[in-house]
Amino acid sequence: MENATRAEWIRDFEAAARRSLEERMRYAFIYTYKPVLDDSPYRSFDTMIEYRQWCEEYLPAWLGYGRPV
Repeated sequence: MENATRAEWIRDFEAAARRSLEERMRYAFIYTYKPVLDDSPYRSFDTMIEYRQWCEEYLPAWLGYGRPV
C-alpha cells in the first residue's frame, strides 16, 4: 500500500473516531428500498413451505431469498 493511501485512511479513521456515538449510528445504517418486502407492513404464513414459495414467486433474486443454486 502506498504511503499516501495509508495516510488518507488514517485521516479518515481519525475523523470518524472524533464523531459522537449519535453521529456514528446515524451514518452506520443505510436504508435500501427492498421491492415487495417494503410494500406491506407485515406478512404471515402458516408454514415455512408457503413462505419459501412466496419468496420464490414474488421477490427479486438479488435480494437473496430464493433457493441456493
